[in-house]
Amino acid sequence: MVDNIRMEYNISIQRRCKLVLLHKSVFYYKAKGRRRDQLLRMPMNEIASVRARCGFWRIHILLRTVGFMDNHKRMYRVYCKEGPNLRSKRPKRSRPAAHRKPSEGNVSSLNECWSMDFVYDQFYNGNRFRALTVVDNYSRKCLSIHAGKSLKGSDVVQVMEAITFSNEVLLKRVKVDNGSEFISKVLDKWAYKNNVELGFSRPEKPTVNPFNESFNGSFRDECLKANWFFSLEDVQEKFDIWRKDYNSFRPHSSLGDICPPTSTSK
Repeated sequence: MVDNIRMEYNISIQRRCKLVLLHKSVFYYKAKGRRRDQLLRMPMNEIASVRARCGFWRIHILLRTVGFMDNHKRMYRVYCKEGPNLRSKRPKRSRPAAHRKPSEGNVSSLNECWSMDFVYDQFYNGNRFRALTVVDNYSRKCLSIHAGKSLKGSDVVQVMEAITFSNEVLLKRVKVDNGSEFISKVLDKWAYKNNVELGFSRPEKPTVNPFNESFNGSFRDECLKANWFFSLEDVQEKFDIWRKDYNSFRPHSSLGDICPPTSTSK
């Protein structure tokens, strides 16, 4: 309207704005959102293509870690326009299970309590394999993911010795279930020799060991479901790559959207 008045009458911009009750700053304002949105689209799509299981908030945190200081409302608007999220959401837990607390108190230091469990998956041809996962309950750090077709109690002992020897740690307690590998004599002997307490969960009560159960869910969503596996060597290589990213770059909501501590206490 201001430009139309200019075509009819040769008057100043200030008078034209007064005639249509428009502030002069509004007339001079030029929207710059599209250019900024383009800068957000490229890294957002790149993160979504590499981390297909990430939702908006994790992408928002990752963008802020690399220097994008845009608020969440702008990022969410661009996110909705791009539509990169194709993951299937997990079903909501029942209210009693969602508010259930662990039976034991919270750990207060590194290496005070670890959790370990087995995860099952299969190769491209349908043959199955297993993976032993070990997590520190305090730092949420994944200490090891060991793959094998048939893992026994002796394999569990080898993994635990490799972790404790390489990190020179003094472990106090390990939370496990009642699987045959964890109740074996060889693991019991190792625990007795190293003064490590084995805490067995109650049968059919996975919530007693919530830290490892939560980790296994993230591990399955972000690694197992996102890859094809061709051999044990290929499996172990992909597990090591994902574990390194999980410990050193991926934000953890349980830790205030930061990575687990890199050091271990003796």
